[in-house]
Amino acid sequence: MISAAKVTFQYDSMKLSILFFKYSQITEHVHHFYGYLYEVKTKALEVLKTVYGFDNFRPLQWEIIESVLQKKDVLTLMPTGGGKSLCFQIPALMNEGVTVVVSPLIALMKDQVEGLIGNGISAAYLNSSQSTVEQDDIVQLLRTGSIKLLYVSPEKLISDHFLSFLGTLHVSLFAIDEAHCISAWGHDFRPEYAQMGLLRKKFQGVPLIALTATADKLTRKDIVDQLALDRPSIFISSFDRPNLSLTVLPGKKRFERIVDFLIDHKGEAGIIYCLSRKSTENLATKLKAQGFSAICYHAGMNSHERQKAQEYFINDEVNIVCATVAFGMGIDKSNVRFVIHYNLPKNIKGYYQEIGRAGRDGVDADTLLFYSYADVVQLNQFIEQSGQKEFQAAKLKRMQDYTEARICRRKVLLAYFGEVLEENCGNCDVCKNPPQIFDGTRIAQMALSAIARVNEQEPVGVIIEIIKGSSRSEIYEKGYHELKTFGVGDSYTFKEWQNFMLQLLSLGYFEVAYDDYNKLRLTALSRDVLFEGKRVELVDAQEMEKQLEKSRAVSKPQELTLNEELFEILRSVRSRLAREYGIPPYLIFSDATLKSMTGKQPGSKKEMLNVSGVGEHKLDKYGEDFLNVIQDFTSKNKKKKGDSYKETLHMLLKGMSIVEVSNERNLKEATIYSHLIQLFKTGELTDISQFIPFDEYQKVRDYLNHYPFEGKVKPIFLALNEKVSYEKIRLIVEVWKLNNVSIDN
Repeated sequence: MISAAKVTFQYDSMKLSILFFKYSQITEHVHHFYGYLYEVKTKALEVLKTVYGFDNFRPLQWEIIESVLQKKDVLTLMPTGGGKSLCFQIPALMNEGVTVVVSPLIALMKDQVEGLIGNGISAAYLNSSQSTVEQDDIVQLLRTGSIKLLYVSPEKLISDHFLSFLGTLHVSLFAIDEAHCISAWGHDFRPEYAQMGLLRKKFQGVPLIALTATADKLTRKDIVDQLALDRPSIFISSFDRPNLSLTVLPGKKRFERIVDFLIDHKGEAGIIYCLSRKSTENLATKLKAQGFSAICYHAGMNSHERQKAQEYFINDEVNIVCATVAFGMGIDKSNVRFVIHYNLPKNIKGYYQEIGRAGRDGVDADTLLFYSYADVVQLNQFIEQSGQKEFQAAKLKRMQDYTEARICRRKVLLAYFGEVLEENCGNCDVCKNPPQIFDGTRIAQMALSAIARVNEQEPVGVIIEIIKGSSRSEIYEKGYHELKTFGVGDSYTFKEWQNFMLQLLSLGYFEVAYDDYNKLRLTALSRDVLFEGKRVELVDAQEMEKQLEKSRAVSKPQELTLNEELFEILRSVRSRLAREYGIPPYLIFSDATLKSMTGKQPGSKKEMLNVSGVGEHKLDKYGEDFLNVIQDFTSKNKKKKGDSYKETLHMLLKGMSIVEVSNERNLKEATIYSHLIQLFKTGELTDISQFIPFDEYQKVRDYLNHYPFEGKVKPIFLALNEKVSYEKIRLIVEVWKLNNVSIDN
């Protein structure tokens, strides 16, 4: 007889065996799954390196690619220049079949397809710019499976005939670029985009990826709903573009300041956005008269003129384009080095997208924004005529807040997109030159009292005239000369009062009735100032003006460093090849790749593949031309470089300071510091105390003794409250690493 205990034991053992078997199966599946993911990522990295010439993915790129490869629907928000295209191009190359990319503009399609072909990828587009014969040839290539990426317009995609044709192909993925166009809340609404929800019905099982650079919560929800995305994975990348410098200036002397700015960016490509068509034409004409290579672009030009202007800019035949916001959406040009806003933009989202057209290659780029009270008035007049008055007015207010920021501008910009920046960016005008703040309560009281005493029935110009004590007949006719506030602010100039009024408007101390002849209205905040003694802080306009004039001082031309010289030579090689192949220069290699070449100075094809942005196809096609130039340059300059160091050493040994050597040799101080580093490395200099004050050396040395040095100077610069220059820190770090120098107090 079998005991109950034995039966129970056998039963429990059997349960354990079953559980162990199931666990083994699960473990085996898990190991198999992660093994598969590892294999897929390895393959994706191989494509990234061999085709595009990059070693690693940017943040979120792999996560997005992984989701697409798992046939999930995806919504991706990634800033301009963040690498959105790779998120669908790499899956397209790894999957069987064709990826269909929906793009809103013909110019954008052409640009992206040329870029893909330049990397050795089979790609094409279908749109109205092609003849019937050209389109038939592409259709035939699609039928034979010879094309991996096909770019089409939304109009083409939703046509019944084309959808039926796509049904005969093996479509692996639909990529909806500039997906914000699907939403009426987006700034570039396209009705055709709104019909693309039918893709989910007609192509079940084919994943969709929607991509955009700017979309708020409302627009994101619209994209998901209208495309009928199935439980999409949503990826929101950081909106931070640290390579873009941010500067805001009052609209005073705009043209003169733009000329100064362009002198500092000689030969570089840039866009200047204006509010009106007439402004673009006038500005382009004035710049050409000053000797700059400029052209205008606006919606009033015919399509041939617009296309011609765009091609000139893309091909580096013209450096500067003065344009309305109609320009830019179809531009994939990676080497735009600056964006200027001649007028205040309508909202932060549009502004962010427009400045995003600079520095797409990751290299440093500058942005400059001018604003004035007149801009605010004009934009509000536009808003009055729109169908979303309150909505658009609120967005303009946020734009004004940005222009009047007294804290890091990047923090204000990113906060709009719900992103928090913990540290100051160090690359905006506020961080570089913190504004002088003063107690402006008395000024605010003068202005607000004047508005109250005219019963909120006058615009800003009349208010300033009252405060200044104007003798204009209209002021006396209305009896304003008898007001207590008449002439109380005569100690400030009219332009200073304009500046103060713009600040007070942006801070919310009064409003403008744009629908009632721009009359000024008091707010709850203005009453706090007038009756509760609320303190008002303003930016010192005179101090700001002094800083602006100082920044306008024309610096003496400096001799190019060797790397800068080589970069210019490589740019000329790129331009020559672009003309030969009939493609835009940046499609040969980006500025970032050329700068990488100047730093690494490869001497062989194998070394050239280690340059970021050089893939195998481009190496075979263009590598020889660049290698020959680099090798010739390095051999010629070996002797020149050594002689330059010796000349610097000779001057220093004579007792000249770094500043004196810099001025005498017409070289940047940073170049002289680089000579010092080399001279310490070779042992020709051993005493750092003649170049660096002891307290500065000690501060940097203490930091290095307490924190690991990770190759970046900026953390040290910030930790020392920006009191020790980057050049001095670099020199101290190198001497500290050599560890053979002692300094006595």
